[in-house]
Amino acid sequence: MISQGLKGVVATQTSISHIDGEKGQLIYRGFEIRSLTKVYSFEEVAFLLWYGTLPTKVELENLKYELKKKRVLSPSIKSIIDQLPQNMDLMSVIRTVISAEGTTDYKWKPTISQAIKLTAMVPTIIAYWQNKLEDKASMEPRYELDHVENYLYMLTGSIPTKAHVDALETYMILTLEHGMNASTFSARVTASTESDMVSAITSAIGTMKGPLHGGAPSGVIELLNEIGKAENAENVIRSKVENGEKLMGFGHRVYKTHDPRAIALRKKLLALGGKDAWLDLAIHVENVAIEVLNELKPGRSLYTNVEFYAAAIMKSIDMAPELFTPTFTASRVVGWTAHVLEQAEHNTIYRPQSEYVGEFRDHNCL
Repeated sequence: MISQGLKGVVATQTSISHIDGEKGQLIYRGFEIRSLTKVYSFEEVAFLLWYGTLPTKVELENLKYELKKKRVLSPSIKSIIDQLPQNMDLMSVIRTVISAEGTTDYKWKPTISQAIKLTAMVPTIIAYWQNKLEDKASMEPRYELDHVENYLYMLTGSIPTKAHVDALETYMILTLEHGMNASTFSARVTASTESDMVSAITSAIGTMKGPLHGGAPSGVIELLNEIGKAENAENVIRSKVENGEKLMGFGHRVYKTHDPRAIALRKKLLALGGKDAWLDLAIHVENVAIEVLNELKPGRSLYTNVEFYAAAIMKSIDMAPELFTPTFTASRVVGWTAHVLEQAEHNTIYRPQSEYVGEFRDHNCL
């Protein structure tokens, strides 16, 4: 019995996260995701994934200190970035620079300190490269800013609004981890050979780069741009559904009901209502789209997925489309490193089998 792409095959046990597509649940270390995004920060949820418990006040301050200390790029890393060709895509830049971080400091077994270092570096790599491409002065990290706020600051050169920080932080918490997806599997396979943390994360980044996995929600941006104003929403959506066009941002391969990440983002954006026009438009478009879909495609259970609100957030903070997947990567590195650490605890090398379907030739005919 062959399972193409290992679909449905259980390859390991984990206590990091659980996805229930039928119930629309995503659980981090026993906590339903919507309960976490209500009250906890990026740093607190990252601590939960790495350590298995929520941090005390002292533990949280220690983690913030480590992230802030390690987010500054070394001169050698900056030199490597400066020498990369300008036509290199940003995901390849991140992959190359993280690979260059793989000194003898990274040995088997992997450590949480290494996980913190890589997590701290990725936003700075993204911002450094983007500023270089735009011929803008490099923005050094600001120590007084927390992880997500500092990321936005380095990209824009100004302190972001609280609404934008809250929205992006919620999105990044929701994308920290999502079970045994392709990139996480890549990281665990590499780690299972007792390779180092950097090699495992480099594997994951290479996998995330593929459009079937980490593709940007550009289609949702195009939909929101086409609608433009709330009063246009019903006509545009109804026309697309009636013409058989795919409505971008609706439906999910795993979740057969509401995507819990989309629900959590929606609640956060509702709390920010009136503070950003694009976020308000996204909420209105979702409401209209659900009504139209229920009318024209009854029984299909098509609901918004996390990409819908991710696109709205990226649009609201004026983030360039080429930054979408890298920003996804900046959050998911926490989940990857948590899985590498878990893999190392009870390691067994991954060795799936393949079925030979080629010919058997008589060597005497050669």
